[in-house]
Amino acid sequence: MTGFDRRHFMTSATVGATVGAAAASAAMPAPAQAAPLPPLKAKLGHEVMGILDEKMALYLRRFGVDGLGTAPIIVDPFRIYPTADELKRMRDLAEKHQMTMEIAEAFLPTQNVDNQDHPAINLGEGDQRDRDIDAFHEYIRACAAAGVPTIKYALNYLGAIRTSYTYPGRGDALQSGWRLADAPKDLPLTKAGTVDADLFWERITYFLDRVVPVASEYKVRIALHPHDPGVPPAGYRGIQRVLGTVDGVKRFVQIRDNPYHGLNFCQGTMSEMLADPGKEIYDVIEWFGSRNKIFNVHFRNIRGHRDDFVETFPDEGDVDFVKALKVYRKVGYDRLLMPDHAASIKNDPRGHEENFAFAFGYIRGLIQSESHVA
Repeated sequence: MTGFDRRHFMTSATVGATVGAAAASAAMPAPAQAAPLPPLKAKLGHEVMGILDEKMALYLRRFGVDGLGTAPIIVDPFRIYPTADELKRMRDLAEKHQMTMEIAEAFLPTQNVDNQDHPAINLGEGDQRDRDIDAFHEYIRACAAAGVPTIKYALNYLGAIRTSYTYPGRGDALQSGWRLADAPKDLPLTKAGTVDADLFWERITYFLDRVVPVASEYKVRIALHPHDPGVPPAGYRGIQRVLGTVDGVKRFVQIRDNPYHGLNFCQGTMSEMLADPGKEIYDVIEWFGSRNKIFNVHFRNIRGHRDDFVETFPDEGDVDFVKALKVYRKVGYDRLLMPDHAASIKNDPRGHEENFAFAFGYIRGLIQSESHVA
């Protein structure tokens, strides 16, 4: 070849390569686009400790609370479940202040069994257990008649146990926490005595076998609060807390699998079960949320890990609430996000009101921000 023209060669080669690359690109399938997240439908909620009254309703609405859980006033001291009219009075008060009553508190609290007024279901006490289960059935029927969609309950012997409520927090805040290494080793057994895992599961299953079908019939969700916190596998004070691990809670929701059987998903409690909640909790939310087992969320944060943690303000713990909210959005969660276990301030006559107010504003801001993200 004579008269070699390098510019012509390079131009020809470039054009050829471009055409070839374009052809190859056209032959390759386009990369899959991530499906857009559904719109966020979660709302700000609050669990009223005690009875909802006019003052509390005004306080909650002031900070933008949309829905709530509360225990109704039961007029008859010999009846452990409310009537539909008693529930409607609570619902009407909430609605007067532009809130919805989403959750009714049952007579099975997250409380030490020694302090429970009606412990027969937890203790497995024969005929009285069956009478209390019948009362739970009546509670379900009353909620259906009153238009209250969910009942919150617990199956608990030890309650929410802590080693201190005065760990120093941000500023002058005092925070609660659990450090297994500091937990008393010589506390007596509760009135339940020794309850190993097999016996605990037997009592849980007995309850669910008799209650889930009624909840399903009347289309009222029953939402269990898991054990707060988890304890070593051998137990604490004679109790093996079977609902104190993620695997245990997974097993629970699969007993009598039903769309009306699920959880009051305490994100703080579930985080307390993990070795590294800042990394692990998002998969836990997705597992339960994708199966529609989350009926309410206690949107609470911690710093630390299983057997050693303190409760924090929602913006300063190990769990990224912005990331967590995206997971709730991803699974289509459309119910309440409630602050829980707010810090206290020494000698504060208003109790936890100020710190709950901060949590309300923070969570409401997160919800509004995520609602505007495409």
